[in-house]
Amino acid sequence: MAGIAKNHKISVVECGGTANHVHILLVLPSHMPLSKAVQTLKANSSRWLGEHGINFSWQEGYAAFSVSASQLGSVREYIRNQAAHHQRRNFEEEFIALLKKSGVAYDPKYILG
Repeated sequence: MAGIAKNHKISVVECGGTANHVHILLVLPSHMPLSKAVQTLKANSSRWLGEHGINFSWQEGYAAFSVSASQLGSVREYIRNQAAHHQRRNFEEEFIALLKKSGVAYDPKYILG
């Protein structure tokens, strides 16, 4: 993912995840909308995986949150420690908690498929 991002002038600060999700902390080029960056990363990573014999497909949607510069360190640490986080709380529970903490309204029937 980081290599694909670099090839498309997207700066990756941190990237990691688990078997069912990925987190990417990135800095977008000023001319690139977030949706284009996500499309680029998903399409090119799917192609790369397919070329290497891995049957994979992304979920339809994605979530994105902005991060203030003062929080970069804690977000990087969070991304690096996904396995430990999900021993305490699964991804779905953590994602809903993050939505609530961020004040994002959501309909549970549209969360995670």
